[in-house]
Amino acid sequence: MIDNIDDFINYITVEKRLSLNTQKTYAFELEEYRKYMSKKGITKTSSITKNDIRNYLASFKDLKDRTIAHKISVISELHGYLYEKKLVKEDVSLDIARPKLRKTLPQVLDIEEVDRLLDIELKSRFDYRNKAMLELLYASGFRISELINLKMDDLDIENAVIRCMGKGSKERTVPVGEYTLDYLEKYLKYRPEFMGEKISDYLFLSNRGSKLDRTTFFRILKKLLKEKGIDRDVSPHTLRHSFATHLLENGADLKVIQEFLGHSDINTTKIYTHISNQRLKEDYEDYHPRNTKEE
Repeated sequence: MIDNIDDFINYITVEKRLSLNTQKTYAFELEEYRKYMSKKGITKTSSITKNDIRNYLASFKDLKDRTIAHKISVISELHGYLYEKKLVKEDVSLDIARPKLRKTLPQVLDIEEVDRLLDIELKSRFDYRNKAMLELLYASGFRISELINLKMDDLDIENAVIRCMGKGSKERTVPVGEYTLDYLEKYLKYRPEFMGEKISDYLFLSNRGSKLDRTTFFRILKKLLKEKGIDRDVSPHTLRHSFATHLLENGADLKVIQEFLGHSDINTTKIYTHISNQRLKEDYEDYHPRNTKEE
């Protein structure tokens, strides 16, 4: 099993070019899977049966359905890959029942909430940095990983665009509006103060002059949400969802939004049509004068 798992991890790293975080997640899940099978006396992937997989999954009694579904996906990808490469005679992961997941629409902020969040009083270099980061995140639809990995060379102020390396090492170019560009330029004047004696190519820097990390960004966001009285479970990805939903509601073409977000499949982008439809329904129920029945 060890060799088979190593071969599979190499495949998703080199050929599928999945992100480092995804690679680590797969490696962790499959090591857990291997250890379980080893305790049962199974050391060869070819010896695993459907019942072995079912028993393994049944050992996680307290996990949420979504977590179980993820484990099944990882196991299925491993066995499917080994069968395709003819390293096993049968894909025993086929027909393993998956929990039925309730589809939930991603949460979005309305425009008024976005305005409140981005209304940052500019007093210190940190305020200018935070303002520039959040404005860019909402204006571009970047993933947080894409934002914090931006480098100075990615910013083309003259042409008002930013180059971004997305999932699967796919590069895309995103236009930047004048308003956002203005705050980026203001932040750039303070950027040397973050660097001190250090040298860094990254656009957004921590107080120590190094690349800003996810945890620090999340802490900044939570602090601002509290200050602005926005009592909702908001993550950096919420701004990405809000960006796409607001574009769609204001008439942007779905194909254009797909390009902005860097989605390889338009079906991934179509979720925003469901969000818009849901918001329209809620507005109708709240405001249409003939929506409620007379008693």
